[in-house]
Amino acid sequence: MLREIKSELGFDSIELGHGTRLSLMPGIQKMFDSGQVRFSSLHNFCPLPVEVMVASPDCYQLSAVSAEERDRAVRQTFQTIDFAERLGAPFVVLHLGRVKMRPITDRLIEMTKEGKHLSRGYVRAKIKAVETRERRAPVHLQRVKGCMDRIVEHAASKNVWIALECRRGYEEIPSERELPSLLDELNSEQVGYWHDFGHSQIKENLGFIDHAEWLSTVGSRVFGCHVQDCVWPARDHEAPFTGTIDFDKLVPLLPTNCLFVWEMSPNTTAEAIRQSVRIWKERFDE
Repeated sequence: MLREIKSELGFDSIELGHGTRLSLMPGIQKMFDSGQVRFSSLHNFCPLPVEVMVASPDCYQLSAVSAEERDRAVRQTFQTIDFAERLGAPFVVLHLGRVKMRPITDRLIEMTKEGKHLSRGYVRAKIKAVETRERRAPVHLQRVKGCMDRIVEHAASKNVWIALECRRGYEEIPSERELPSLLDELNSEQVGYWHDFGHSQIKENLGFIDHAEWLSTVGSRVFGCHVQDCVWPARDHEAPFTGTIDFDKLVPLLPTNCLFVWEMSPNTTAEAIRQSVRIWKERFDE
């Protein structure tokens, strides 16, 4: 897999995903130690917890009511940070959990597919979700902050940077309104933002944010991005330049040293990936 990504698809560094099993790590370490591959980042939890059978970045949540689950999430994150140090990967990408509420995102997506995204019913459902989330979020954020203090300290000791990823679901943490103040409160150069083009485009399509306005606000705090396109309204993880995302408008809003990581659907063909890389280099590589 690593050889294909590097040699056949043409990427010079790789992000290890949250579905990477512990049994694969010795081979991955061997390839790194022999200089055959470089790693840009690890996506928490990496490796996958041994008791979890399928890729699940949210199997343990930093926002959980249970102190035991939060502690497990922190300890698994420590393990990811430790592997990042061993593999020379500068960044670990984190999900922070969710607000305990009735999920709204998939319902809004279905309404949008049915052409109801401008209806009164859609607006009422969205407003109710916003009111519920605003009321319930503070206690969840407090739990997240308690966990993050420990994680940031551990990351700093390993010289690894922590990147908080924007989420697809409105019920997930952090919201775009919460992220800047969360970064301010953590007050550490070790922590920044990880932008996911697909997630933010879905949020725009559902009427929660303006994608370009959001990047204009937070762009200077971006460590890296998951690059993917989105087909209206919510089919993401598509090859760049095959959907509706206006990369020409958005990419200039990011730092010049921003890391770009292709995060593709398993159904994406190798040729589609190679083509998207060629177009990207033509447009954005100096």
